[in-house]
Amino acid sequence: QVQLVESGGGSGQPGGLLSLPCAAPGYTYSHYCMAWSRQAPGKQREAVAAIDSDGTTTYTDSVKDRFTISQDNAKHTLYLQMNNLAPEDTAMYYCAADSPPCNYYDITVLAVDYWGQGTQVTVSS
Repeated sequence: QVQLVESGGGSGQPGGLLSLPCAAPGYTYSHYCMAWSRQAPGKQREAVAAIDSDGTTTYTDSVKDRFTISQDNAKHTLYLQMNNLAPEDTAMYYCAADSPPCNYYDITVLAVDYWGQGTQVTVSS
């Protein structure tokens, strides 16, 4: 059983930045599809960003050029760097791991092998 533990959530201001780490001790991220999804109150969950086993990264349109997904295999940690935050980024963010290749539908509905408990991000002025 793999445990994914997100952290780094909190409050940010519009235009600001936050970094979300997702740790899984002993888990080799590079062998899997790793992704972030989010769910805002009253809205459907959406896949935000993914990094596949071959290193390919993909992003949902609303976060392109603002968010960056990356992984540090030595630290067994996945990251989501969130720049130029917007109020619509307010949501619970979940880290997910799945067999490759990445499938955005599976990530969206969390039909994945493993996911974390989530970390809250709130963006407001």
